[in-house]
Amino acid sequence: MLQNVKFTNDVVQALSIILGALQPSSVLVLVDDNTRLHVLPHLKQAIGDATVICIPAGEQYKSLETVTKVWNEMIAAGATRQSVMVNLGGGTVTDLGGFVASTFKRGIRFINIPTTILGAVDAGVGGKTGIDFSGFKNEIGVFRNAESVIISSCFFNTLPIEEIKSGFAEMLKHGMLNSHDEFSRLIGTDLVKNDWINSLDIIENSVKTKQSIVTADPMEQGLRRALNLGHTVGHALESLSLKRGKPVTHGHAVACGLVTEAVLSHMTLKFPSEDLHLLATFVRDHYGAINITCKDYPSLLQFMHHDKKSRSGEINCTLLRQCGDFVIDNVVSDNEMQTALDIYRDLMGI
Repeated sequence: MLQNVKFTNDVVQALSIILGALQPSSVLVLVDDNTRLHVLPHLKQAIGDATVICIPAGEQYKSLETVTKVWNEMIAAGATRQSVMVNLGGGTVTDLGGFVASTFKRGIRFINIPTTILGAVDAGVGGKTGIDFSGFKNEIGVFRNAESVIISSCFFNTLPIEEIKSGFAEMLKHGMLNSHDEFSRLIGTDLVKNDWINSLDIIENSVKTKQSIVTADPMEQGLRRALNLGHTVGHALESLSLKRGKPVTHGHAVACGLVTEAVLSHMTLKFPSEDLHLLATFVRDHYGAINITCKDYPSLLQFMHHDKKSRSGEINCTLLRQCGDFVIDNVVSDNEMQTALDIYRDLMGI
């Protein structure tokens, strides 16, 4: 089902109209420490006397403990099945908030207002909700669409550069899935100097690439697995970094995952060497390498074998023949992955 996604920089008006149409018994707004301070005050006109529930900012709080805290606050606020939750924040807030809403009283309605680029182009749309569990990314969750998603670029110029880079990695993935022209346009972007407030059009283009895939396969039975490009390796790098106690952003991990899986694409599907080197140079210059050695390979392989895309313990990747021509469900051997990781390290100057 195509989600109701509204692209606008008049968030107050959009939210007021949506809540007016839904006529909820009460409104709950989920924020983190950052959005409570910097974004929530601008939406007071739309949310009125809503109950505000605040969670700590950071991926490490996308946990069952945080979910329990939010459920308890919803009960204390007297939330009913006719209540609506507004998830105001980045990917952690929309992922966790969507899961909380989907499971509270067997499901209440929710609205996502992503305040980061990553949340706008990835976590906020597509109907996936979830939390991390037992050291694994998004291990627990459900598929459930938000009633509406309001996507605005008006928050983005205030984002730290690392948050901009994190979201842009998902845009880069969508560009590679879309076409060579889109890939070329994106790697020509200056992530520091770009005027993100006036970039709603490129955000919309990226979201619509994802929407077209999700609409065709909402429950990830086939085509939607294209969106896993860069994520088999990316999630493993992210989990390894968390295990080390030195977490990296999701986008940084995905950017390095894209390089590694582009190497695999070149090895197995003849993905053009020129585009591989363009991608590696862009990621090296804008993100830097996530440093790994051969000693890290066993842990990385373990994470990949456990990945949700694996059907029976194999390493499963989405790969590319060329930008715009993807192949899902590629089974990669441990030896092939280790070779790709070797080449990743060479390309990234490790």
